[in-house]
Amino acid sequence: MARHNREGVGEDQLGHRYRISYQPDWLRTIRVTRRLPSGRLSTKVLLRNPDPRPLDSHRALVRTRIESPSQGLAVEISLRTDSAPFEEVELLWRGNSGLARAHDAVRFRLSAFK
Repeated sequence: MARHNREGVGEDQLGHRYRISYQPDWLRTIRVTRRLPSGRLSTKVLLRNPDPRPLDSHRALVRTRIESPSQGLAVEISLRTDSAPFEEVELLWRGNSGLARAHDAVRFRLSAFK
């Protein structure tokens, strides 16, 4: 069976919209964490896979792309494993908006089906 990426959308705590391309047989959720203008650190589910369980068994290569044009953000990750499947991956992206570094960082946590 071919592994076609699915497309999803999400919105973070500050109202930035995201387009997400993901492989539905491993990705369960993507959470986004960022510091709010008040200084509070906030985490939100950006995308939840609508499939209740993985469509297939462990895959050696997984790919995900996250884009937010309003922030100039575009990240793509490809991970390969020869042994145990991935459980969770964390990405940290820092923009160049001129804000303090803590307010310009966006952290994504990609969680796999277990």
